[in-house]
Amino acid sequence: MASTAGASAFNRFWNSPVGPKTIHFWAPAMKWGLVIAGLGDLARPVDQISVRQQLSLAATGLIWTRWSTIITPKNYSLATVNFFVGCTAAYQLARVALADKSAPQEEASTSAAAAAAAPKSTSTSE
Repeated sequence: MASTAGASAFNRFWNSPVGPKTIHFWAPAMKWGLVIAGLGDLARPVDQISVRQQLSLAATGLIWTRWSTIITPKNYSLATVNFFVGCTAAYQLARVALADKSAPQEEASTSAAAAAAAPKSTSTSE
């Protein structure tokens, strides 16, 4: 009896409108590569992050997340992967924004420290 239930569950998955026989299964599966690449970019210095690229990934991630829930058949695996694409891109954008916000403060403190450490000239004008 349990093997019949297991076989029917597998058959339902295999023959599902979003099962492995369709593009609705394989497109989200391959799109996880974008999420993995985004997680790999967390180690990248902030000045090497492309803001335009991250904006487009965040926008498409959020748009396609919504779209995945209103199409027929509803594709929750596509919605999930797009949600994570949008989240990783939004996190990268937050890193850039925080770095830009702290950069003027660091520059001001660095220039003040450099001015204090610079030797004062004692030249006399004649």
